[in-house]
Amino acid sequence: MLRKTAAVFALVTATSVMSACRAPADAPPAPVRTTQPPAAPPPPKVAAKPRIVVLGDSLTAGLGLPSEQAYPSLLQQRLDANGFNYEVVNAGVSGDTSAGGLSRLEWALEGDVRVLIVALGGNDALRALPADELKQNLSRIIERAQARQITVMLAGMEAPPNFGRDYIVRFHQVYLALASQYKVAFLPFLLDGVAGDVSLNQRDGIHPTAQGARIVADNVWTALKPIVEQQQRQPTRKDGPAGS
Repeated sequence: MLRKTAAVFALVTATSVMSACRAPADAPPAPVRTTQPPAAPPPPKVAAKPRIVVLGDSLTAGLGLPSEQAYPSLLQQRLDANGFNYEVVNAGVSGDTSAGGLSRLEWALEGDVRVLIVALGGNDALRALPADELKQNLSRIIERAQARQITVMLAGMEAPPNFGRDYIVRFHQVYLALASQYKVAFLPFLLDGVAGDVSLNQRDGIHPTAQGARIVADNVWTALKPIVEQQQRQPTRKDGPAGS
């Protein structure tokens, strides 16, 4: 009897010890220590280039041409080839009038804009919109840009001959008056050497071919190059409105 009791006691004791050593079924697993590799350092930030924004219509957008053949892209190539550190932003929208350009000006001037090329008015002329409205819209664009100390370059346009001499003269004088009033860099006619030449325009007779766009880029570069040269010599902005 004593032997049987001892055996039972030994069995109960062994069972209790094993139960005590076994982890509960719902106990969390023991943490596993691992060695994490150090996080890679973030890539260095590349400083954004100062911008040259070309605010225009389909002539600027390059309607009918691959984007790399539009004259703003050709200006980028000129800047790069001459060692000027700028990013050209093509803010041309087909069909835009001067009023349309004014309405999206805040968007166009986002970022570090140093130069604004205003190349609007072609659609105003095609629609025979009042010259006074053209002048008012372009004035507001120039004033807002100069208030931000952005150098403005104004590219002139001409009205087609079918609206009469009076309208042609009033339209032409808008650009002359604005260039004089605001002391901005001035290109008298964006399409100089291209307009009216069948070989340099697409079938619509309005939008330049690739060869015509190269001539437009030459025209703009003539007025733009002195601006970027001056800014390179004097990279910090002046106090007060920017001029030519």
